[in-house]
Parts: sequence; C-alpha cells; structure tokens
Amino acid sequence: MPVDLTWTPQPAAPGHVRAQAEWEARVGTAAAITSSLMGWQRIRFEITEDASPGADGTRHAYTPSLGAFTAVVGANGDILIPEDRLRSAMLMARQGRVVLEEELDRLLGKQWDAELESFRYAGEGAPVRWLHAAV
Repeated sequence: MPVDLTWTPQPAAPGHVRAQAEWEARVGTAAAITSSLMGWQRIRFEITEDASPGADGTRHAYTPSLGAFTAVVGANGDILIPEDRLRSAMLMARQGRVVLEEELDRLLGKQWDAELESFRYAGEGAPVRWLHAAV
C-alpha cells in the first residue's frame, strides 16, 4: 500500500526534515522497511515492530555515523539479549578483548539511543499518520 508521509522541519537539525508514521502489518515488515531505508545512507531512523502473539518485536535503528542496530524487543518493550550473545560478551571480557559494561551497552543500543534522542520529538504541530494494512 503506498504511503504518503508528511515531511516537516526537523528542529534538532536545521535544514533537515522529519516524518513519522505508525502502521499495522504482518510480522517482518519493520525489517523490510529498514532494509530499504538503509540504502539511503544519509538518513537517521528507527523502526520498532511491537511483539505480537507468537512473535517477539524488533527495534531497528540507523545513523550514518554508527550504521545499523537491531534488537529483539519483548512484549513489555524491553530489549532482549539472546543467551549466546551474553555468553560471547562475557567470554570476550574475560579474555580482555572488551569491557563488559561497554559491550552490554552496545548490545542494548546505547550509542544509537544517545545519537537519536534529540531527533525523536516532533516539532510543534507535526502530524503523526496511522497506516493500516491487511494482515
């Protein structure tokens, strides 16, 4: 279904614009949108797909300076770090290859949150468009 986004000035970056949308669609749509947007390379974005019956949610973020971040999101909105990724972080910390706290921050997307925070809030009067698709 075609989407017509309303672009408004981005208060956090004069001369830039922003758009925001909500949608309902099948599981995996956020990953498809993320894949398409990453081809643009000079934009910042984040896309969250809420958990649904039988499927965890996902959070995707991208910034030109950090690249892509993807995480599993539980029904309550928390980022879930898979067991094998935690074990790998602990092993790398034991081997002195990483600082455990810094690696956990990376797995939680802390750098992406810090960079995107000022861009998350719409300017006064900026619209939010709800998109619906057949599931």
